[in-house]
Amino acid sequence: MDTKESEETLGNTSYENQSSRFMMRIRKFNAKEVFTWHLAKTLAMGQGLAVLICGTAVTSQYLATHFHVNTPMLQSLLNYTLLCATYTTMLICRTGDGNILQILKRRWWKYLLLGLVDVEANYAVVKAYQYTTLTSVQLLDCFVVPVLMILSRLFLKTRYRPVHYIAVFICLLGVGAMVGADLLSGRDQGSTSNILLGDGLVLLSAALYGVSNVCQEYTVKNLSRVEFLGMVGLFSTVISTIQMVILERNEIANIQWSWQVGLLFAAFGLCMYALYSFMPIVMKLSSATSVNLSMLTADLFSLFCGIFLFQYKFSGLYIVSLVVILIGFVTFNAVPTPQPATSPSSSISEEGSYDNTVATQDGIQKQEVSVRITTEDEAQEREEQRGDREKEEMRTSQKKIDNVNVGRSTKM
Repeated sequence: MDTKESEETLGNTSYENQSSRFMMRIRKFNAKEVFTWHLAKTLAMGQGLAVLICGTAVTSQYLATHFHVNTPMLQSLLNYTLLCATYTTMLICRTGDGNILQILKRRWWKYLLLGLVDVEANYAVVKAYQYTTLTSVQLLDCFVVPVLMILSRLFLKTRYRPVHYIAVFICLLGVGAMVGADLLSGRDQGSTSNILLGDGLVLLSAALYGVSNVCQEYTVKNLSRVEFLGMVGLFSTVISTIQMVILERNEIANIQWSWQVGLLFAAFGLCMYALYSFMPIVMKLSSATSVNLSMLTADLFSLFCGIFLFQYKFSGLYIVSLVVILIGFVTFNAVPTPQPATSPSSSISEEGSYDNTVATQDGIQKQEVSVRITTEDEAQEREEQRGDREKEEMRTSQKKIDNVNVGRSTKM
């Protein structure tokens, strides 16, 4: 009986402690600590990436509808060539361990695989439009988010909290509202020649994008942004050139070149180049999952442009979808995802002195984030433990007094 009563007492005590901790967190909530300048900067930069994706979508659609140009590998080659000309040249000009020759000696095969993954991810999603509908692409393309969360948890040791899963669910609800608006406005465009193949290509593209983005996040946070862009630009240029010659030589020969076509190709290449150049910066501020959540609004920006350029029908659900996705994105970034701080020495041994400052800053930033996250919880836990110890000491002293009294009564 005493054991059951003690168990019930402990259970009630733990429940009361949890309730009091929850109420304490609610009372201590401060909106200024959540809606910070860092969150505003991350949100603005994420939407900037979405605008760049909108630019690539609009230029591609213009090329396909008005000029009957369908050459995704040629368009991607423009981006990779710009990356190679900029960032690979920077690696060539470096000296010491950061030189391109030293990087190739150590990790050439890793960047070869990463370049292949990136090229095929871009090609698969464009190819999917030939077999399935726009609605299927929009829905299945969200598969990249759970892939990123799983890979980040396994390889980057990112610890997601319940609020992050809720935020992702909110963003996916916003995507669902966007797809519903497309169906209501009759914008379910695309082919239905082989829906199973098209959907499979979208899922494959999402999985490849997940692998590429996780590798990108790891590289820019532990090694160097210039190294990632330079090596991906180098290998992807070679891979996309070979694939373009094999698959698109007939389509390229049939292009009716004009200044409009050239301008659209240039706009697409510049948008993609800016997207690849700025995405690592946003990833360093947040994470690959956060970046992909912010880019869910890219389709909405494309729709808003299409209302004026392609006479799309407007629906109020588009505004609802945009608001819901932004709410989910803000919720996801309001609570940081703590990660184990990487050792600066590992980055130095890999990259030499030129990454010393970057690695040290990353370690300091991650430690500051983890300290901010855990300080409040640890303080509460210490208070509870102190209170439990005081209660235990009081119980022990009471038992000693009872034993002394019992001994005296026995002697009497």
